[in-house]
Amino acid sequence: MTDFEPTTDLPERIDDDDRPVASSARSRDAAIQARRKRIVQLLVVAAAIALLISGQPALRVLVALTLGYLIFTAGIAVLGAFARPVPEAPPPGELRRVKLTYRCDTCGAELRMTLANDRLPQAPRHCLDEMELTTATEDL
Repeated sequence: MTDFEPTTDLPERIDDDDRPVASSARSRDAAIQARRKRIVQLLVVAAAIALLISGQPALRVLVALTLGYLIFTAGIAVLGAFARPVPEAPPPGELRRVKLTYRCDTCGAELRMTLANDRLPQAPRHCLDEMELTTATEDL
């Protein structure tokens, strides 16, 4: 995201503060999550007041609203996870996590590769021959 200039001051003082304000997706996401949490808390308090006024036992109201709050916040967290985009792949110079297993046909040595710069890097060499990839192709 780009930086933006704040315009929440009085019109005659807007030009006094020209510093850009950093805006990031993470800070906006945190603000949205905090707002959602406050809304859920207000709904729980309103439901508690309404149920207590209607004559329900206090212990039942407390248990029901606690369970409802936990279930609702868990649901919002799960749905929020679906709304976030998948992060971009790292630049080509950085290492990526892989889980590849290679085996040397000559001596039987096995090698497990956990970091590589490509999804399917070149096979390592052992006993002057290339090692065989033993990881299933479905797992790549």
